[in-house]
Amino acid sequence: MTVTVVIGMQWGDEAKGKIVDLLAKDYDYIVRFNGGANAGHTIKVADKKFGLHLIPSGVFYPEKFKIIGNGVVIDPETLLKEIEDVERSGYSMKNLIISDRAHIILPWHKIMDGIEDEKSGIGTTKRGIGPAYMDKSSRINAVRVADLLDETALKEKLGQIARLKETQIRTYGQEARFDVPKIFNELMLFKKKTHGYIHNTAYVLQDAVRDRKNILLEGAQAVLLDVDHGTYPFVTSSNTITGAACVGSGLPPRHIARVIGVVKAYSTRVGGGPFPTELNNDTGDRIRQKGAEFGTTTGRPRRCGWLDIVALKYACIVNGIDDLVLMKIDVLDGIEEIKVATAYQIDGKKTDQFPSSRLAEAEPIYTTFKGWGTLTSHDWDKIKKDKKIPPQMKHYLDFISKELNTPISMLSFGPERDQTISLL
Repeated sequence: MTVTVVIGMQWGDEAKGKIVDLLAKDYDYIVRFNGGANAGHTIKVADKKFGLHLIPSGVFYPEKFKIIGNGVVIDPETLLKEIEDVERSGYSMKNLIISDRAHIILPWHKIMDGIEDEKSGIGTTKRGIGPAYMDKSSRINAVRVADLLDETALKEKLGQIARLKETQIRTYGQEARFDVPKIFNELMLFKKKTHGYIHNTAYVLQDAVRDRKNILLEGAQAVLLDVDHGTYPFVTSSNTITGAACVGSGLPPRHIARVIGVVKAYSTRVGGGPFPTELNNDTGDRIRQKGAEFGTTTGRPRRCGWLDIVALKYACIVNGIDDLVLMKIDVLDGIEEIKVATAYQIDGKKTDQFPSSRLAEAEPIYTTFKGWGTLTSHDWDKIKKDKKIPPQMKHYLDFISKELNTPISMLSFGPERDQTISLL
């Protein structure tokens, strides 16, 4: 039995979906343990490209069990559409499992998200994620999947919450009137269409452990967006680190055998917040275009910059990373000089620690590497076959591995499953 966690090491969008999809063939259960429809995992299978938001990335192995864990907040409309899209493409959803403890995003959450984001400038996806987690923590204003089973109690609860939310929205100078019968009917439709998928997933995973099954835990967003350990307040509303895999799935920590960190060969982030290595120049534009750095969920252009070792060391510490998967190395093809931030300078003092505040004032201290030129698809095929990395690229990879004291187990040079090189 193996239990593995896949974690994003930066500000999200590291192409974790590709890696989960690639690894899924060796696992029996793939579990999404946090976040909501604000996270987008793009996966390319044959000639088709899929953008997943809630369904675990192992969905394209129909025989595997795909679990949406209790730590996820579910948008019913989004999930039903995803299920339909996947089935329409010829893939079976019979082994999808949804935790009865997962919370549900309701219409007021999206309205509140838009209002609060306008005030804060954090730059959310406005999918209602933050307000849904806030209600989850309040303990009285939330609806869980399990609540759909008691229709009488649900009707009463929806009515109480709707009136409260209308009052809250008025305090922001806006008006909203929620059609509770309509919301109830939509939830009943969701229950009808997903009834066979809903289970107490803690027991499902306990049985999987007992039967010595392999389990892959898939995280959404990434370390630097963790609500406790990220670049607060410019973070997501859930915990995204390794520890959250246990909380959001119901698996105890002692079962986790391996933690894989997924990292791009450069850095990106979406929305507001400090970004020390950001490139507001032609190089940043070049990386954005070649890397197709536009959000899966929103289409927003991602901010691009050099790799940040300071941030990655911190990510390794809080996650207990065993090995790294380096993504999109091909995007750096043709750049003559490639830089990596190895320390910061704040108030004239050098530091190699990732700060909890004043990150916006950090000036990166760079180490510069000579680029490896432009590689063709033939070159990459030869590299994959011979396992001979070009010297300048190998120097770059070895430096990263040494600085982070963590081996690089895989190298990705494109979106296809076979555009991956195993290095261990």
